[in-house]
Amino acid sequence: MHRSFQVQLPADKTSAVMNDLLQIDEVVGLALYPDNSYKPTPGDVLSVQLLNRGSDKVLRAIANRCGDAPYLVSTSLTESIIETGQSGKLENDLDEAIWEEIETGMRHQGRVTFNFVVLMALGGIMATIGIVAEPTRQVMPFVAAAIIAPGFEPVAALGLALVLRRWIVLWRAFRSSLVGYSTLIAASALTFLFLQAIGEATVSDFAGSEEVKHLAHPTTADTLLSVCGTISGAIIMSSFRKSVIAGALIAMVIINAAAVVGIGLASGRYDLAGQGLQRFGVDVAMIVGACMLVFWAKQQFFHNRKPIA
Repeated sequence: MHRSFQVQLPADKTSAVMNDLLQIDEVVGLALYPDNSYKPTPGDVLSVQLLNRGSDKVLRAIANRCGDAPYLVSTSLTESIIETGQSGKLENDLDEAIWEEIETGMRHQGRVTFNFVVLMALGGIMATIGIVAEPTRQVMPFVAAAIIAPGFEPVAALGLALVLRRWIVLWRAFRSSLVGYSTLIAASALTFLFLQAIGEATVSDFAGSEEVKHLAHPTTADTLLSVCGTISGAIIMSSFRKSVIAGALIAMVIINAAAVVGIGLASGRYDLAGQGLQRFGVDVAMIVGACMLVFWAKQQFFHNRKPIA
């Protein structure tokens, strides 16, 4: 995957920006549309086709030349670039997302909206059904809950914000995590009370659940699986592989651990609620730590810049 940037900038900045972009080897194509920009500023439009590996160089050049002047950059992925003279470069491009895209994706997935809250609640309901189900019937609800509940991105955004020192992002991520997982815990509690009322679940079913035992006493293999899930989630978020983010959540148990907290509170088994909360905290710490490690490495060895805005 390669990139296309559309840049709308003041006319008095165009010449300097174009000269800088022409010096960047990863820029494959550059076109100028004079007097085609009306908002956010009257001026020119530049169309830039480039290798993904050159994205940060281009954004740095634009930011340096435009300074505080109003300008707009829209980014998009390009399925292919056909340029016979540069086929070697095109074949060896990188699969990295830029900071602005990572941050936007996390904000979209974790924004506190009606859809976000409902999906977290549905994830809690499904996880609860899995926890009190027979062992042979637990897999499907657990997998469904991990796929449906958007529980990874808000926590991962905490790690991104700490690495980039983006305090507004930190606040938004904390708020989304708090609202999302509080909703999931409440939905789990209400679901258990409902199942208990209709005779389809008991406190014994909950206390004797294999999943609860695994959460309370994880093996080395269980912990290793969660570690792999957290690291892979961070790498997925920082590359062009967002469609497989559910795999990371399936490998972790953060959704199930939060559901155990809700069921424990509803059933009066505060000891099990505490164990669920402890495992939930461990998974949160692993996600934040893994994301900080991965994003720090990406910043040091690839991006070397802060987001523009």
